Amino acid sequence: MTPMNRPLVESLTGDPAIARHFAADAELAAMLRFERELAAAQAALGLAPAEAASAIGRTADALRWPWAAEDIRQGMARDGVPVPALVRALRAAVGVPHDAFVHQGATSQDVVDTGLMLRIQAVFGELRTHLDTLLGALDGLAERDGSVAVMAQTRMQAALPFTAADKIATWRTPLAEAARRLDERASRLPIQLGGPVGTGDSFGPRVRELRADLARRLDLLDAAPWHSDRTPILDVAQLFALLAGTLGKVGQDLALLTQTDRGAIRLASGGGSSAMAHKSNPVGAEALVALGRLNAGLLGLLAQSLIHENERSGAAWTLEWMVLPQMAEAAGAALRIATDLVDGARFQAI
Repeated sequence: MTPMNRPLVESLTGDPAIARHFAADAELAAMLRFERELAAAQAALGLAPAEAASAIGRTADALRWPWAAEDIRQGMARDGVPVPALVRALRAAVGVPHDAFVHQGATSQDVVDTGLMLRIQAVFGELRTHLDTLLGALDGLAERDGSVAVMAQTRMQAALPFTAADKIATWRTPLAEAARRLDERASRLPIQLGGPVGTGDSFGPRVRELRADLARRLDLLDAAPWHSDRTPILDVAQLFALLAGTLGKVGQDLALLTQTDRGAIRLASGGGSSAMAHKSNPVGAEALVALGRLNAGLLGLLAQSLIHENERSGAAWTLEWMVLPQMAEAAGAALRIATDLVDGARFQAI
């Protein structure tokens, strides 16, 4: 159980829209898409019969979770990865003689890593949409309250007056840069296709053609196998940490600006106290700080997956599955909370 799926905590710091991309049905759909497109690409190069690719494609398209759910769960517990059980069930569903061409040449890591990149693709799309909404909300706040005088604070002390527009710019500029980085990384999410030991030999002499065509079909970057090079995973995690950390700074500023003795900004709503009815606690701003700190800590944890023994690490791989979904959801939740806060914020003159 993570902080994101505890029933009470998730109402504050969760993001169901992001979490659904890491649910079992989304993971199954992504893995089946890989198997379908692999067969289609192999058929296009004459490496598998067209009839087999069609049968695999029809079958994969028709399957939905909880199809083979118990077999896949048991397989995950036994094998440490869901793919062997998935492939057995898919071959049984496709039937003889086409079943022999299911998963041809591939290994479990090809399926799982590519499936993850397909889901990260969708996550990035949602985060980018939410980020645009937040940037628009900041622009609206600057247009409405930008001329309000605010006291700048350096090292927690009053410095010199500037404007609300100046303050908002310190939030907006790094968020706009985060949007640029998100777009750049979204265009460079790599396919994984290396076969059992990452050499690609299991796909035959036309492996590069196969990989390029499969990448095109999946709208992923054609890349050399990265079974033991987990840089692509860390690149994604860094973006999640960047977003949550940047928004954590916004939350920290908002919490300080709402302090009773300052009152430089007023939020539309605050949290109540069980003992002090006069209080209006900056709960959303505090949540942003917590989410930023969470992802900062998780980034260091996930970076340990770079220490990868030989050609494949089950331990490092499992660590990624445990950490990356939390980071994605934290980034999504931070964007949601920040947008709500900015929409309801009003600067007040000093």
